[in-house]
Amino acid sequence: MLIVAGTFTVAPEERDEFLAAKLGSITATRQEAGCLAYAMTADPVEDDKVLLFERWADQTSFDAHMAGVASRPPSGGPTPTGMSIEVYDISGTRQFG
Repeated sequence: MLIVAGTFTVAPEERDEFLAAKLGSITATRQEAGCLAYAMTADPVEDDKVLLFERWADQTSFDAHMAGVASRPPSGGPTPTGMSIEVYDISGTRQFG
């Protein structure tokens, strides 16, 4: 399993427009094989941040997703002024509590 997590930095006055422009790709990504979770959300504390969280069944699924992203035109909306995203390779999970 893979977890992809990070942040996009956008101008506070453009954050809602940025998220709205991503809605179609978020919805489509959630239907892709191997996608277990996919979300972009407004940070509730920092008004210039959008949080990214993805969970993929395996590297092959994530690679297929990224190949699709590279072959599509950009989804539009404001351009982030920065981003920081990391991929975590997960060897196991357990229930909380």
